[in-house]
Amino acid sequence: MVTDFQARLDPELRTALDAAPTIDLSGDLPKLRDALRRVNEPLWASMPEVPDVVARDLCAPARGEHPEVPVRVYERVDRVAPTAALLWIHGGGMVFGSVAGDDFMCRTWTRKLGCVVVSVEYRLAPEHRYPAHVEDAYTALSWLWSQVDDLGIDHARVAIGGASAGGGIAAGTALLARDRGELPMAAAQLLVFPMIDDRGITISNNEITEPRVWNRDANCHGWRAYLGDLAGTDDVPIYAAPARASVEQLRGLPPAYIDVGELDPFRDEDIAYAARLLQAGVACELHVTPGVWHGSEATVVDAASSRRIRGYRNEWMRRMLGSVTD
Repeated sequence: MVTDFQARLDPELRTALDAAPTIDLSGDLPKLRDALRRVNEPLWASMPEVPDVVARDLCAPARGEHPEVPVRVYERVDRVAPTAALLWIHGGGMVFGSVAGDDFMCRTWTRKLGCVVVSVEYRLAPEHRYPAHVEDAYTALSWLWSQVDDLGIDHARVAIGGASAGGGIAAGTALLARDRGELPMAAAQLLVFPMIDDRGITISNNEITEPRVWNRDANCHGWRAYLGDLAGTDDVPIYAAPARASVEQLRGLPPAYIDVGELDPFRDEDIAYAARLLQAGVACELHVTPGVWHGSEATVVDAASSRRIRGYRNEWMRRMLGSVTD
């Protein structure tokens, strides 16, 4: 039987969906992480070399009770300072992911944009719950601002971004940085299908049940791992779930970019967040791509929809951070 999800699916993605494994977060997460790492490491090793880019593994120093945070810093070997910088936060449903998984993408952006990219290795749930993720990102952002002169970064072009859980953490970190008032304001927010609503109340969250893509059940497990018994209650802070922020609470944030797929459980929360940003006077560019699931552009890279999605992002980053050369 063809499901509604399959009927709405971009035909170019159908073969990849048929080959995709079921996503199940109900088991032992450390074992699942280990299994994913064993599968992914050969794939990461097989990625083509990105020329003219070097990377260094460093640590953002601890802040008070918050520990030091590993970061990977990317830059072009021929970079002429000062250039823009992007603090990047990987995805993984709050429970998976690593700097290594986004290494090729960060190298590619570094080469195309000519900017510095700083990728954050934040702690994962359920071993580390809120506010660990957003505090780690804030620690990395604080360090980045402290290093702008040493790294040759243009103070006016420091952006923060992330994908999925990382997009939600980036949005939360932007809110936290504005409210603490300790750091300069970032120039922009790159929010790639951000995970921002723990309540699971939207139509898209409840209609996307296809087990081979990020879906309602996986999303519920991710939020429960991150927030514990706090998930879904009235006590969740906006820094943990930015979709809870009112229009008034969104005022004064940096300009934002959001993209999301039609078949992504985050579709409705992301559209609503973009609308509230605009209502708050925050510039926001929004793209909703028909027929694609959560992160499909990284799975079927040559599909026309995937090329369009990458094109949206590249064009925005070129305007905000520098020139995409190819």
